[in-house]
Amino acid sequence: MLCRDRLAVKQRNKSLDAAFVSKRILRLFRSYHFSRKPEMKASFCIAVLAALVTGSAFAQSPPQTSTRKVDGTDNVYIFRYGGHQSMFVVTPQGVIATDPISYLRPAKPYIDAIKAVTDKPIKYVIYSHHHYDHIAGGQPFKDLGATFIAHKRTKERLLELKKQNSLLADVVMPDQVVGDQKIIKLGGTTLELDYVGRNHSDNSLVMRLPKEKIVFVVDFAPIESVQFRNIPDNASPLEYIASLKRLASLDWERMIPGHPYAGGRFGTKKDVEADIAYMEDLSAEVKKAADAGKCFDTAMKEVKLPKYEKWANYEASLPANVERFCYWWGRGY
Repeated sequence: MLCRDRLAVKQRNKSLDAAFVSKRILRLFRSYHFSRKPEMKASFCIAVLAALVTGSAFAQSPPQTSTRKVDGTDNVYIFRYGGHQSMFVVTPQGVIATDPISYLRPAKPYIDAIKAVTDKPIKYVIYSHHHYDHIAGGQPFKDLGATFIAHKRTKERLLELKKQNSLLADVVMPDQVVGDQKIIKLGGTTLELDYVGRNHSDNSLVMRLPKEKIVFVVDFAPIESVQFRNIPDNASPLEYIASLKRLASLDWERMIPGHPYAGGRFGTKKDVEADIAYMEDLSAEVKKAADAGKCFDTAMKEVKLPKYEKWANYEASLPANVERFCYWWGRGY
């Protein structure tokens, strides 16, 4: 009964705290008759202890959403929604927001977070790239009058999805598109949108605040993490490396990532340089394997990069990373 009760509570409210659990257990103690057998008493006590420990874990879990102002800035904020992050910039003339990050979940918490900071309208929503986990959920922003901006290939991708009748209903088609660069000025703030080449997608934009020396970068420059699975949506892994080098060449000091890597810290130029080193080391090792005729399966099992074994997703994603480079060095695509 206790287990079923705790499960129901967990399903109703994942943010249940230890104090609430303790009160429930106290009521259970008061209603429990200790005239039962000793072994039953022991089992009950173990269940209570487990519930207390689990309750403490719930209490320590981060909230589903959070908003924080970036230190050293007057108007730059990070909105976190589960394992995704977006940046928004508040100006006297309105707000520049990035990715809605509302795939299969409501956009209202993001909009509410902005409204909690300012009563100025949301003027722009910028897409980092076309993948749904970052850009879905934009319709409520559009209903508020926001102008949507993305790379030109983002719009091409979305139009093709729409043609195939597979575009999500709450994905907003961009109103304006970017080629290699676009500069947005609003209320004294300048935001530069830079296309640095093919990487995690063929339409990723780097969003740079020149005054604050901050960039918002999504998915293609992970912090202390190997690349995502088999590095999808990429024409050539060597182009990927080139795009990282172009990112590193821009003038910035702090990087806000699209996911809270490495405990949620900001990225640095050293992190991007480490990504470049990882990709180049991986490329060199896989080329050796390809030249020896070991691609795909043998290389995926044998290629190891101990220098990076402490990075996130090393065990899970390194073989898939190897597979992508095997396609290049072993098949030419």
